[in-house]
Amino acid sequence: MATPLSAATFLAKLRAEGVRVQEHDGWRTHNREGHGAWGPVHGVMVHHTVTKGTANTVSICTKGYEALPGPLCHGVIAKDGTVHLVGYGRANHAGLGDDDVLRAVIAEKPLPAVNEANTDGNSRFYGFECENLGDGADPWPAVQVEAVVRVSAALLRAHGWNEDGEGAISVIGHKEWQPGKVDPRGPGITMPDVRKRVAERLKHSASWSPGGTSTYTVAKGDTLWSIAASKLGDGNRWKEIAQLNSLKDADAITPGQKLTLPKK
Repeated sequence: MATPLSAATFLAKLRAEGVRVQEHDGWRTHNREGHGAWGPVHGVMVHHTVTKGTANTVSICTKGYEALPGPLCHGVIAKDGTVHLVGYGRANHAGLGDDDVLRAVIAEKPLPAVNEANTDGNSRFYGFECENLGDGADPWPAVQVEAVVRVSAALLRAHGWNEDGEGAISVIGHKEWQPGKVDPRGPGITMPDVRKRVAERLKHSASWSPGGTSTYTVAKGDTLWSIAASKLGDGNRWKEIAQLNSLKDADAITPGQKLTLPKK
């Protein structure tokens, strides 16, 4: 349980954790003030968007729909790992969820099965929507999942949640909060794995990077082989890059794309 961070502190904590942030106009004051409480907060909730394309996703999460006004989250986590800040304060992301789950999050205990929708989650959780079709087939790139881990760890660290480094139960998926939800799902992400990685991060400083990975921006004329040769010293390691970034087509890289590189 905690008073929500100020927008400035929220931003600073994300950046300190190594999150690549893009601020959108007016995000600090874009919220659902007057439509319910904002705080005290107890944890972080992760969603998928059921949308395609970063610009389209950011627009929808900022403006919302006729029946569900925006913002629909605090940050949109794009497939390239960039976190787009679109709102701050109460946001329409969590809806009604299970009060037993909320009690477990507050107590930092294992989550019970979800079977009720009787408690306002919009006032109790920071929310991040992740760009993904949500069809169970759309892959989650490694850099996107790493961003999920880092934003979650940043907020747990800021509030002192899960300080023992065990469980990171203050991070939950929408499907673990509200009956009938399935997010997040898809190849490359599970909430137990996210919590395990967040718990590991909390054992280190905010600047820590697992496995010594690094980020590379694709330039014109690059191939995975040439990147592996120049950055890792062995062109044959291009398969490691493809696997780390969940690339189905090794030739489908474009200038400006961010790739996570394995340890040299």
